[in-house]
Amino acid sequence: MYKDAAETIVGNMDARLFLGGSEKTTLKDLSEALGKETIYLLNNSVSKGNSPSYSQNYQKVGKDLMSVDELSVMDGSKCVLQLRGVRPFLSDKFDITKHKNYRFLSDSNPKNAFDIGKFVSTRLKVNPDEEYAYFEYVPADDDMPEAAFGDFQSPDAIDEPDDFEEYPEDLEPI
Repeated sequence: MYKDAAETIVGNMDARLFLGGSEKTTLKDLSEALGKETIYLLNNSVSKGNSPSYSQNYQKVGKDLMSVDELSVMDGSKCVLQLRGVRPFLSDKFDITKHKNYRFLSDSNPKNAFDIGKFVSTRLKVNPDEEYAYFEYVPADDDMPEAAFGDFQSPDAIDEPDDFEEYPEDLEPI
């Protein structure tokens, strides 16, 4: 969706929270962002025979902090948090059922669910005793289709537009 801008968005984040996922690009980017850790390997080798020998090899090896595979199968109760200036860490996810305000969520009580249809259909109740100022907006682009205005009410439909006396100082009445 964002294409090239996605890197800019991610690059400007001070915090990244990975809750889990399986999208390969995200997993690869996160694995690279987490960085590497140093592992010390000690290998012992013994050969037996006519002239037995013994060798010991000590190595420093870099390993991804979490590989793509480890991120993709990460336990569902865990998350990875990266904060700017701090090494990333693996943490337990918070159990929202333990939060003091959990009872206000729709997960707790379906009556708390937000009804967008009800919200959108709610109309402002106009008090007939209150005075209102009317201002008309004329778009700069005259090619705008009428459909863009929806149920726009023309100024002629208002009964008495001259009855308004108080106007904000920075706006001129029509």
